[in-house]
Amino acid sequence: MASQSTSSQRPVEPCRYKTGKTLGAGSYSVVKECVHIDTARYYAAKVINKRLMAGREHMVRNEIAVLRRVSVGHQNILTLVDYFETQNNLYLVTDLALGGELFDRICRKGSYFESDAADLVRAVLSAVAYLHDHDIVHRDLKPENLLFRTPEDNADLLIADFGLSRIMDEEQFHVLTTTCGTPGYMAPEIFKKSGHGKPVDIWAIGVITYFLLCGYTPFDRDSNLEEMQAILAADYSFTPLEYWRGVSQEARNFINRCLATDPQVRMTAHQALQHPWVNPPHDTTQTRTNEDLLPTVRKNFNARRVLHRAIDTVRAINKLREGGGFMMDGALSIDPKPERVNGDEVVEEEHHAPPAPAEAAAQENNPPPAAAAPARPIQMDSRGNARGQTEEQIREQERKVKEMVTGLWSRGRHAK
Repeated sequence: MASQSTSSQRPVEPCRYKTGKTLGAGSYSVVKECVHIDTARYYAAKVINKRLMAGREHMVRNEIAVLRRVSVGHQNILTLVDYFETQNNLYLVTDLALGGELFDRICRKGSYFESDAADLVRAVLSAVAYLHDHDIVHRDLKPENLLFRTPEDNADLLIADFGLSRIMDEEQFHVLTTTCGTPGYMAPEIFKKSGHGKPVDIWAIGVITYFLLCGYTPFDRDSNLEEMQAILAADYSFTPLEYWRGVSQEARNFINRCLATDPQVRMTAHQALQHPWVNPPHDTTQTRTNEDLLPTVRKNFNARRVLHRAIDTVRAINKLREGGGFMMDGALSIDPKPERVNGDEVVEEEHHAPPAPAEAAAQENNPPPAAAAPARPIQMDSRGNARGQTEEQIREQERKVKEMVTGLWSRGRHAK
């Protein structure tokens, strides 16, 4: 009866998208290529299963709220184009970023210098400064959440996945105490639960910068416990020397200032943008080396990727034997419910996104049915960054990606 009443208040509209091939998948969602039926423009649709994400709805509502607030204001932030829900699924329609993940793109290059790394860090910092200016802390910055819009060399680098981000008033930033994120990129104050805010994003940028310059993370250890202990003590070094000989002192200074254990000592995003390594004087020979870092970075990245895949497999097997479950999307996000302080009591954060969805009866396995009712009209980015792509543009990008991959494999065979 309730559904009939709702239908009488608002006419049911047909779904305006047709989903295509799968681009990626997580524990409760799948990302599909989709096309807007009226405009024939292509986007990406994050299809979130309500039943599988039961109890975590606040994460999606929060992601929508964050993206609505900032996604059309900066070229390095993934744009939310539309969102709506069906009986069983919730859909987030975003830019279609086919340029690949940050590190995969680097490994496909023919050469890679400090100046390239600094340009990438500057793009991320610019977006993070914009987020912080709008009282948003991302809390899950890592290479996997940095995507290129297209395969072109000058393509925008986009920050994606705002599921752990928070919108809070400036005076409330210090009260975030939830342990969340990906362990290797988490700041000490997150583990300590001493309260955290914007500085955690700068710490993550320090880890990402270290990673960009050598191919491994500064706190990479054999176990999560050892990794956490290293982070709490800021126990890292620029070793082995053979991997860091070609990296400038300014780059190391930038990393050191990001990885200060005291968040009050850490640079702000705007201060980091003015650091001479990111914003060098006219003579860049004083701040950067001109050595090709790609051979070292690619070798270390591939070696650690193979190692960690093996470790993850062993952990998964042990977890299954113990009868345990998996964490979300491979990241060790512990109790990611947003929190705020009300006097002496920590309570769940209020949400200003759309109301919580109805209970789902079963998982939906097909594209959204004709009964889907979009929550609002599609909002196009005035900068033109979210206008979608034509089929011809998509196929051309796929062709360029295949060419790059083929070239990478050819170089690998010749190197042997």
